[in-house]
Amino acid sequence: MAIHNFRELKIWQKSRSIVNEMYKLTEVFPENEKFGIINQIRRASISISSNISEGAGRGSDKDFSRFLDMAEGSANELLNLLFLSFDLKFVELALLNVHIENLEELIKMINGFRKKLSVK
Repeated sequence: MAIHNFRELKIWQKSRSIVNEMYKLTEVFPENEKFGIINQIRRASISISSNISEGAGRGSDKDFSRFLDMAEGSANELLNLLFLSFDLKFVELALLNVHIENLEELIKMINGFRKKLSVK
């Protein structure tokens, strides 16, 4: 049982870079999507890093693990939104693949970190 310093966690650092990537990506989306898919993509990406940071401050690894589950759920939501953006022709395939690879790497990192927590 330990409170983790989220700023030192590689999973949080990577999640921050994904937020930055998503903001840059959505800058070129159609203006009429501002309150649609742009908002959803940005919120999902922010949710990943927010859940990691909030969970790190919880009093137990069990609680932290629960927040990591939510972060992973947000990452999967973001994957879905990226595929939809491709379907809507807002993102080209090569760029889609780069972002999918980054998100899948983060999901693996989250899962690996979760396994290291002493959860009973």
